[in-house]
Amino acid sequence: MKIISYNVNGIRAALKKGFLDWLQAAKPDVICIQETKAHKDQLDVSVFENAGYPYHYWFSAQKKGYSSVAIFCKEKPNQVAYGTGIETMDFEGRNLRVDFDNVSVMSMYLPSGTNLDRLNFKLNYMDELQDYIDNLKKEIPNLVICGDYNICHEEIDIHNPKMKGVSGFLPEERTWIGNFIQSGFIDSFRYLNPVKQEYSWWSYRANARANNKGWRLDYAMVSEPLKETISRAYILPEAKHSDHCPIVVELDV
Repeated sequence: MKIISYNVNGIRAALKKGFLDWLQAAKPDVICIQETKAHKDQLDVSVFENAGYPYHYWFSAQKKGYSSVAIFCKEKPNQVAYGTGIETMDFEGRNLRVDFDNVSVMSMYLPSGTNLDRLNFKLNYMDELQDYIDNLKKEIPNLVICGDYNICHEEIDIHNPKMKGVSGFLPEERTWIGNFIQSGFIDSFRYLNPVKQEYSWWSYRANARANNKGWRLDYAMVSEPLKETISRAYILPEAKHSDHCPIVVELDV
């Protein structure tokens, strides 16, 4: 099972940059999209169906043109869960899950902490997410949570480890993602690539991508019961439809 996660920074903008051709070449079984910045009724969804993804699900923010997540599947899932049921998390359209026989896949877009108010919102979201996932795993132990976590975990995950005062690499954020992993998840990329320094996001400023001054903000977190099924995990920096690039995990399920 090939699962891709991709913060497209606007699905309509990505489509204009060749996203569909790339998707058909990449051929994931499931692709988790973050930051679609669109409601389903703003799109011609037939283009995704014609590309081989007849099953597509959208969970959008109340505010149009903001946040929002989606999942496209080649096969029909048994169940789709829109949001978490927690209003303080769900109004920005940040969690969507599809359940198959042997694995459940979530597309998750964790907030960024661009200012103090948003940082406080992010920290609260992180706490609520941990509680939600702790309970969810009791019901669904085989879980893959893909998405933009907006956090670099270790110094190897950021081009400049001295940026300790910037949201995304704050000590409390790094501690949280470490605790999240310790609660029963595997950072699939780091599990199979313990010393590889690759990134999934680059600022649009200062020619950061060309100079590879990036951050690894995107993760495919795989729950412990699925550990032995992880066969490959990698990043696709050559895909350039966004300021992020896709990440991939392949499972033998």
